[in-house]
Amino acid sequence: MNNDPKEEGDGNDGYYFLSDEVIKYLPREWQAAIEARAEEGRKVIETADKELRQLSKLSLSFYHVTVLKYIRDRLAEYKFEATIEAFQHLDMLTTAFLTTYVRLFNGGSGSGFSRSALPQPLRVAHDEILDMRNKRYAHAEDHHSVDCNIEIQEEDGNFIVIPSMRLGFYVGGSNDWAKLVDALDEIFAERGEKIVERLKARTGREWIMAEGRYPEPIPTT
Repeated sequence: MNNDPKEEGDGNDGYYFLSDEVIKYLPREWQAAIEARAEEGRKVIETADKELRQLSKLSLSFYHVTVLKYIRDRLAEYKFEATIEAFQHLDMLTTAFLTTYVRLFNGGSGSGFSRSALPQPLRVAHDEILDMRNKRYAHAEDHHSVDCNIEIQEEDGNFIVIPSMRLGFYVGGSNDWAKLVDALDEIFAERGEKIVERLKARTGREWIMAEGRYPEPIPTT
């Protein structure tokens, strides 16, 4: 109740936030009712502290899944062109996908996921992603999709070194990557639903997961 007075939503849901400065001018019986409601809410939240902490950790996973969906869609829109700019764009999208996927996998207790949670047919694709990320995109180790060589030519007594590189790509991303994103979306949605069910059982209250909300960017200087 420390926010400035403002209506929440599109103006049709009837919810308002009132600051303490506004509340003190309300009739005393209204103030008492608001404080009693707030105290009741605090007690419910304290009771559900464990589950709410789990949901807080899980919110980061929801964000990473949203990012993976976005990259998946951009990869699906990619049109092959035999230009360095097109390859660099594809490499950028691929790097972003692999990095985000592995970050989600390594999320830790409550925010990551295990290989065994994936459908059996997709585990090979999962292993491939980890291998590509670790050997090609994170640590520049040898990977079968990268072939670096040099060509040496002699001209008028001078030796000319010509670097060459061959890179393997999934044009538009692997088909299994899209399936992995869908599987992860289901895994984390189900995990969130289970926590909400535990919240209901612990507090005896109805809890609902809001949909369609995304984190607001915070500008830095």
